[in-house]
Amino acid sequence: MSDPVVQDFWAELRATTQARIGLGRTGDALPTQRVLEFRSAHAAARDAVHQPLDAEALAEQVEAVGLGRPVVVTSQASDRSEYLRRPDLGRTPADLSAVPVGTAEVGFVLADGLSPRALADHGVSLLSALVDEFGGTYSLAPPVIATQARVALGDHIAQALGVQTLVLLIGERPGLSVADSVGVYLTHLPRPGRTDADRNCVSNIHPPEGLGYELAARVVAGLVSGARKLGRSGVELKDTSRADALAAPSEILEL
Repeated sequence: MSDPVVQDFWAELRATTQARIGLGRTGDALPTQRVLEFRSAHAAARDAVHQPLDAEALAEQVEAVGLGRPVVVTSQASDRSEYLRRPDLGRTPADLSAVPVGTAEVGFVLADGLSPRALADHGVSLLSALVDEFGGTYSLAPPVIATQARVALGDHIAQALGVQTLVLLIGERPGLSVADSVGVYLTHLPRPGRTDADRNCVSNIHPPEGLGYELAARVVAGLVSGARKLGRSGVELKDTSRADALAAPSEILEL
């Protein structure tokens, strides 16, 4: 039988993290409650991966953000099963003829990735926060929704849009703690053939437990500004969005 004092100790720590800690034991096994929690989390992760995105419903919500009616495109993966078995197909577009060509500075792609549920839950709110954070600083292309999509598919879409900087919102791989997390990938001067070293990523966006929309948008806006000044994104571009906050205490001392 578990010691109540030990249980109370772990209960306090468990409230600060989504990680599975202090699970306890019954004999040589986990308590039934912990086993059921694990199975429930595993089922949620599997469902998040296999659940297809309702692109038309998402398009209506995205249109309300005010950037125009989004175009829906897909990769060469025909369904979720093929998408999971053939990552290469998820990086290549099937047909981009419907993507409007323009001269906008920044383009947005909303991709289902490995968790369509995450994009459905957080994509519109995050996009809205990004548009608000940019505050008219850049010209913005009409958004594009991409299904059966990997990150590199965005490079093809960005080239078709004619944008200088791409901001791609994508459902991240579900885990046993979080099944609905969104990541944002920034690529400056995007084109097919870009690698992950040419991108910057802001991940773990899923309020209230994860990164909030406004803070994520602030970080992305700082990276976009930095990329456009530097002339490139990727490993040479660092997040300085919180530099002022870190410098504030020393500035106060100097006064």
